[in-house]
Amino acid sequence: MSLPFQQSAQSTLGIEWELALVDAVTGDLRAEAPEVIAAARDVAGLGPEDEHPHVTAEMLQNTVELVTGVHRTAGAAAEELRGIAAGILTAAEARGLQLYCQGSHPFAEPWLQPVTDKDRYNRVVEIAQYWGRQMLIFGVHVHVGLDDVSKAMPVVNGLVNRFPHLLALSTSSPFWAGHDTGYQSQRTQVFQQLPTAGLPHQFEDYADFERCVEQMVQAGMVADATECRWDVRAVPRLGTVEMRVCDGMATIEEIAAVTALTQCLVHDLSSRLECGADAPAILPPWYAAENKWRAARYGLEARVILDAEGNDAPVAEHLGEELERLAPVARELGCEAELDHVHAMMAESGAARQRRIEREAASVPPAEGQAPDDAVAPLRAVVLDAAARTRTSLRSTTG
Repeated sequence: MSLPFQQSAQSTLGIEWELALVDAVTGDLRAEAPEVIAAARDVAGLGPEDEHPHVTAEMLQNTVELVTGVHRTAGAAAEELRGIAAGILTAAEARGLQLYCQGSHPFAEPWLQPVTDKDRYNRVVEIAQYWGRQMLIFGVHVHVGLDDVSKAMPVVNGLVNRFPHLLALSTSSPFWAGHDTGYQSQRTQVFQQLPTAGLPHQFEDYADFERCVEQMVQAGMVADATECRWDVRAVPRLGTVEMRVCDGMATIEEIAAVTALTQCLVHDLSSRLECGADAPAILPPWYAAENKWRAARYGLEARVILDAEGNDAPVAEHLGEELERLAPVARELGCEAELDHVHAMMAESGAARQRRIEREAASVPPAEGQAPDDAVAPLRAVVLDAAARTRTSLRSTTG
């Protein structure tokens, strides 16, 4: 199978942000994405059958996905995302809704959420059955352009080696269906249950990737390359590598930071390849899988395995070293401020914040009019806090 890899301008960016629609008072999920997307189409002057260029449906009817255009800097991509999301927030608020993004919703029952009626989503549910109905998860994806197909697999492999850093930084899904899972990223554990999701297969060159996709199509595992829902993947039709490992994040500032880190990592890998450096070492798959589990379980307190010899280090410490190493790259790319915000994220992860808010809310007596037996009341506070952070972030410059 030939998968032509479109040439992109090196290190250009695009961001995808998955956002849930929640009730502004209770924090419950509401399956009103079709109505909110229709309102966005109206504002854009589009007809009911027209696709919005920046707002799309997702697997569940409680979710919208926002997609930016192509940008050269993390700051520019983040500001476009802010503008798109601010418009959706206005449409949501008109319906008594707020926007919510963390890795999961802390108390909703996943199997009760209506699925968007599209072939690709119906296929997921039909094939994966129970697990296909558990996909109540939200993430942030970052595309980075590559100007030569020869870079695609080395860059994917290099990003796999930094998987635990990116995941640990973004962990924000400790709760699931009303319970504390003990993990920092339950989303990671859920998503990898799909048969073609999870850690990517790692290849020496692009031809091996093409052969893999061809065999998966022949075996009926996927319809095409877009159904290889790996945590890091090459996207031939766009000429990008896509980082999909992160839990959902509530603010534009956090998204910009992760975008800058991803861009810097890809640009650094690309520059090294251009200078004749060897391709990044492929970490043994058992170590890559262990790194993923450690980051999902322990977040920023994990230890990351660094090489084939099994040497490891605290992920937060190693991430700090990476930020220092990438500082000149950030200057070159014009994303110093965005990359610097990674330090603020490391001070308290989304998962730690959720647990803190849950504890604080649990210690407060029920408000007047609130049912004293509302077992998920502290988790409602978690949802509403994240929604408030999103609202504040979107309106910090849009008014």
